[in-house]
Amino acid sequence: MSENYELVIGNKNLSSWSLRPWLMLKYFGIPFSEVLIDLRAPDRHLEILRHSPAGKVPVLKHGDLMVWDSLAIIEYIADTHSGKAVWPEETNARAVARSVSAEMHSGFAPLREEFPMYFVNVREGVTPSERARADMQRIVDLWRDCRTRFGAGGEFLFGAFSAADAMFAPVASRFNTYRIDLAQFGDDGTAARYRDHMMALPEMQTWAEDARKET
Repeated sequence: MSENYELVIGNKNLSSWSLRPWLMLKYFGIPFSEVLIDLRAPDRHLEILRHSPAGKVPVLKHGDLMVWDSLAIIEYIADTHSGKAVWPEETNARAVARSVSAEMHSGFAPLREEFPMYFVNVREGVTPSERARADMQRIVDLWRDCRTRFGAGGEFLFGAFSAADAMFAPVASRFNTYRIDLAQFGDDGTAARYRDHMMALPEMQTWAEDARKET
C-alpha cells in the first residue's frame, strides 16, 4: 500500500493527542507529510473542519480515506503495517498494552484538566487535586507494573517501543513540565527512568524543537 499519509495535527507545544500518532509514525520510520493547525488562532475550528467533520485533530488522511482520533490512527497503522511491531507480539503483553492504552485514551480527566501539556515549558508549584493525585498514582503504578512484567527486553513499557509508549508520551512530558516528583507516589525509580527515557528519544527532541519555534 502506498504510504501517502498526511497527518493533520495541532500545535506541538499544546496538542497531546497529536503527539501520539506523530511519534509512532516517526519512531517506526513511516513516511508522512504533516499539516499543522494553530489551535490558538481565532478561525481554528473552521480550519480543522476543512480537514475533518469531527472538528478535532489529529486526522490521518490516506488517499480518499480519513481516520480521526489518536487510537484509531494507531490501530489503522497497525493494520496497514503488519511488519511493524506497533503492538507487542506476545499475546498477554499485547492484551495489557491495549488495556493500558485504552485506559489512557478514555481516562485521567483530572490530570488532563489540571496539568495541560506545555511540552517545552517548565511550570513548577502547581498543586494537584486529590483526583489528579489519584491519576498520577495510577500512572506510576501502571508504568512500574508494565516495566516489571513485560519490559525486560528494553527501556519501554513492554521492552520494545509500542503504541502504548506513544499513548503515554504526553504524560511523560507533563511530569517533566510540572516537575512532578514521582517518589511521592512510591516510585522506586522505575517510572522516573521511563519518563526520562521517553523525553530523551530523538523523536521527542525533534517534537520539542518544533514546539519551541511555535512559542
